[in-house]
Amino acid sequence: MAILVEVSLWILITVTILTSWQGFRNYAYFDRYLFEVEKIIIDKQFYRLLSAGFLHTNWLHLIFNMVSLYVFSVGVGHILGVVNFFTVYFGSMLIGNLLALYIHRQHEDYSAVGASGAVSGVIFSSVCFMPQAEIGFYFIPYTIPAWAFGLFFVLVSIYGIKKQADNIGHEAHLGGALAGIIISIFLSPHLLKLNYLPILIMLVPIIIFLLLIALYPTFLLLPNHWSITKTTKETVKTNYDDLDDETALNELLEKVSAVGYYNLTKQEKKKLEELSKKIES
Repeated sequence: MAILVEVSLWILITVTILTSWQGFRNYAYFDRYLFEVEKIIIDKQFYRLLSAGFLHTNWLHLIFNMVSLYVFSVGVGHILGVVNFFTVYFGSMLIGNLLALYIHRQHEDYSAVGASGAVSGVIFSSVCFMPQAEIGFYFIPYTIPAWAFGLFFVLVSIYGIKKQADNIGHEAHLGGALAGIIISIFLSPHLLKLNYLPILIMLVPIIIFLLLIALYPTFLLLPNHWSITKTTKETVKTNYDDLDDETALNELLEKVSAVGYYNLTKQEKKKLEELSKKIES
């Protein structure tokens, strides 16, 4: 069992690394599989709810997620077995992205990538089984119980969703955490009797938050800054059709390096995809 879990985990990590690497190299590929609200809701490209979990923005993002996955997956995999471990992983990825889709359903330009929701689910599954385990941090000579880390993580995620002050996908983190707890309880009902208190401590703020945003839509007045950003960018955009292919490609790549692929307009992404296809052919 231990060998099967280890092999399966390394296959998952390897596939994620290779897929992310392909996304780094090919912007058209990246754009085809990332989480994008408009593509999912309007074009019904539901596969993006899972495919986005195999893409990352850069090597640091990828390495952080894969290291976190490996550290927490070994214990969970040994407890649950391979099939149930993958149930937690992909279930958390799906539910995390569904929560992000619900919260950002009015923000057509919102996009995201990363395995963070799935990794959050694995972490919280681990916390459910081992709530008293000590979790430490690099360069900090102190540890805290896993359940306290879980509570802190939940509160930070809720705050991040409310403030929308950074580029972190807090919605997927929170949805993944909730899924990790619920799926673990479903797979191992004895957890409710064995570790009911730390599980409730983590679950209650999530449930309260979800009820608030469901019953009181004005509670979560998210700024539609994706649309604002889009309008601003289109006002000052370059007309790449007036440039030769090499110049247009160089300018687009410079913009990607400066502001990131997410912040390109639809027209710029389309042009970049066209130029990428020309190079590949």
